[in-house]
Amino acid sequence: MDTLALLADGFATSLSPLNIMIVLLGVTAGLFIGAMPGLGSVNGVAIVLPLTFIVPPSSAIILLCAIYYGAMYGGAISSILLGIPGASTAVATTFDGRPMAQQGKAGLALIAAAVASFVGGTISVLLFTLFAVPLADLALAFGPAEEFALVLLAFTTFVGLGGDDKLKTIIMICLGLVLSTVGLDLISGQPRLIFGDLPGFYAGISFLVLAIGVYGIGEILYTIETSRTAPQVTPAKISLRDLGDGIRTMNRMWRTMSLGSFLGFFVGMLPAAGATPAALMAYGIARSTSKNPKSFGKGNIEGVAAPETANNAASTGSLLPMLTLGIPGSPTTALLLGGMVMWGLMPGPMLFIEQPDFVWGLISSLYTANFAAVAINIALIPLFVWALRMPFTVLCALVIVLCIVGGFAPSQKMHDVWLIAGFGVAGYLLRKADYPLAPLVLALVLGPLMEKSFRQTLISEQGNILAFVERPLSGTFIAIAVLFFVLPLVKYLRKGGARSIAPAE
Repeated sequence: MDTLALLADGFATSLSPLNIMIVLLGVTAGLFIGAMPGLGSVNGVAIVLPLTFIVPPSSAIILLCAIYYGAMYGGAISSILLGIPGASTAVATTFDGRPMAQQGKAGLALIAAAVASFVGGTISVLLFTLFAVPLADLALAFGPAEEFALVLLAFTTFVGLGGDDKLKTIIMICLGLVLSTVGLDLISGQPRLIFGDLPGFYAGISFLVLAIGVYGIGEILYTIETSRTAPQVTPAKISLRDLGDGIRTMNRMWRTMSLGSFLGFFVGMLPAAGATPAALMAYGIARSTSKNPKSFGKGNIEGVAAPETANNAASTGSLLPMLTLGIPGSPTTALLLGGMVMWGLMPGPMLFIEQPDFVWGLISSLYTANFAAVAINIALIPLFVWALRMPFTVLCALVIVLCIVGGFAPSQKMHDVWLIAGFGVAGYLLRKADYPLAPLVLALVLGPLMEKSFRQTLISEQGNILAFVERPLSGTFIAIAVLFFVLPLVKYLRKGGARSIAPAE
């Protein structure tokens, strides 16, 4: 009852006219920020952070969280309409969202993303409200060994993302891991793979640069080359009846969305994990447990629902360690943490006791931001779908401009623009050779986290490699990862055995 009373007091704060207006503005701004390749929740929060001093701290954090929520919703828009993930959290949405748009189902894909995001956000906020303190204690049990095992599990869940050719998938994963080592060594600080001491490589290869190159420029080159006539974007229309049909279709995805929500929240609350591994794991699990796994990557609506529920649930989960422990669960929550310190608020267990109005006002604002985000998102879907009707020549030029601006804006270095061009050509050639691009990008995202946790564990355990299986949590994750890796091999051997027996019969 104390929780309900505190939550009611929080709603009294978040539903004030000022805070409602702040939520609506923040969600709308975040939606467009997330939809722009090259931006994202981190950039949106960073841009707005200096402006928060003109409002009270409780309203300031509500504004930043609304932008965070809106950006997580908006990340699916560019992934579906353009095939360019503006942030790593939206990579998995591209796999099936973009094929749906090319099939004239852009409206359905956007509805699926909005509804799945709403479900993931709602379930995660409920979990946040009910289990904040005990879940924070559970997150403390995760050390470097558990983080490594969790990332390893994420890798095994998307080994099957490359289709039937597992060898090409593994090759692309290894290539992505090699690219993730470019830059300065995490421990010694020595430069690695900087290609003749080129200064631009000291900062490593950004996920954004690689993703924009292979998915943006590479896709444009491939489309132009493979189209015998002038390429045309499939016309897409949407009406109120289509909205209703799409929402009814999502009612059948309750199992996928529930699993993605719980998985996303749990992974999101782990320090240094975040929404990207959660979305990838949710997509991989949805594919491996589906009755029709071969339809994934070709426009399966479950391939949109699973990662969108997970990444939105993870965005809420990442707030948990920030508020209860003072440990940011993602780059965006690190900015939120900095903002709270600037406003004179110290995150940690005492925050719930000393500043209950602030904490529960924030939690209640997550409910209002979630409802506002899904309403605004669905209301603007006709506008997003209308963008697909422009001639391909215009859309092609627009995509290229967005790719260049999106790659240049974060670092403001021409080095990244040249890398985008190079990765675009490489992505085009790999696509023609039928090599899957998703494992390459995902390995670059998760590689640094995997390397850091692996080396930290070996240093702390004085080189004892068995430490990964001796710890209960990490040992369990590794066992599950081995199971996920072996199952496709067993299925392949069974099919081979069945083919060899068939002639004898």
